[in-house]
Amino acid sequence: MNFEQFNLDSRLMVGIKKAGYDTATPIQEAAIPAALRGRDIIGTAQTGTGKTAAFVLPILNKLLSGQRNVARALIVTPTRELAEQINDVVKDLSAGTKLKSVTIYGGVGANPQIQALRSGAEILVACPGRLLDLIAQGHAKMANIEILVLDEADRMFDMGFLPDVRRIVKAVPEKRQTMMFSATFPPDVELLAQQALKQPQKIAMGISRPAYTVTHALYPVPPHLKSALLIELLKHTDTNSVLIFTRTKYRAQKVAQQILRAGFKVTSLHGDRSQGQRQSALKGFKSGHHDIMVATDIAARGLDVESISHVINYDMPDTADAYIHRIGRTGRAQRTGDAFTLVTPDDNDMIRTLERIMGQPIKRETIEGFNYLTPAPPKPAGGSRGRGAPREDSRRPPRPSTMTSFSKNRLAPRKK
Repeated sequence: MNFEQFNLDSRLMVGIKKAGYDTATPIQEAAIPAALRGRDIIGTAQTGTGKTAAFVLPILNKLLSGQRNVARALIVTPTRELAEQINDVVKDLSAGTKLKSVTIYGGVGANPQIQALRSGAEILVACPGRLLDLIAQGHAKMANIEILVLDEADRMFDMGFLPDVRRIVKAVPEKRQTMMFSATFPPDVELLAQQALKQPQKIAMGISRPAYTVTHALYPVPPHLKSALLIELLKHTDTNSVLIFTRTKYRAQKVAQQILRAGFKVTSLHGDRSQGQRQSALKGFKSGHHDIMVATDIAARGLDVESISHVINYDMPDTADAYIHRIGRTGRAQRTGDAFTLVTPDDNDMIRTLERIMGQPIKRETIEGFNYLTPAPPKPAGGSRGRGAPREDSRRPPRPSTMTSFSKNRLAPRKK
């Protein structure tokens, strides 16, 4: 289905062509007609399927008629990065219109956001905390909001934002259109959906399994050799866009430093970095100035970077959903990608869970020439490890019988 078949306002075709859209993705094909009819929507979709445009286009179509220069659409999202990425989509798709948008989030000065609200931005893309502050101060006025979008609702629940989201729902007019997008629906998110939406149309697009365009591989390794194996893996990876996930902020910074010392162009994205540093890291990674970005799960959802070829899990995530969202950063929009995970014996339960979801074993691989039997360094006196430090006390090497040899057809020598 092409976008002309949606019967959108002709002015939107300028932005659609600018964004390079041609054929609608399944989530767009299902959600856009329902949203154009004014239906409330509960949507689940695999990352990288065009979900953002599925709610942005109906918003723009509605706002092209009626009152201008007042806030009429509100998109609530959990992270600053995601707010900026959604706003980029809004700007691209509204290129043929005079509609204005603003991002609202903490960590930066409020004055430019207040000025944008005063100048009559019709679309607000906001994180909960700063939005509530500006509502309380009288700068963000909710009286004319006609469309409310709650994006990544389960992520907002994970981050403790649901009480703030409920306050926002109460602040907007009861007569409105509401769209909620969530990968999973824990009980609190289910309750929020019941409270915020009226007779919603449910649209589900294969969120339960990883994207079929991604090839998965496990690299068993003793915990103390993780960083060494990662560096060796990067040396053999023919790519210029690698996203590496770690479990903690401490680990992300440490791993990024190790990769930098190995001679790679690397940056990091985690909660201990300032907003300016995070924006600079994203810009550098998107532009190709940095080949590699090491991130915590703050980047697992909503990170919109073209052509990430490899996702590497330095740490196995805690849940299957988190794994799906991490590796969803590659293999997007029908492109192929690779997901590599460094695994230790502690990860066996999660491996079994993932293999049940995928319906088949995940290939185990080794790197030829790498010494998996290198002993762990001696423990510090007293045997204690600093809080947040990697677990480096396991000496058990991976069992050779569970692994296949290094696959050279998927990992060519790294380009210089």
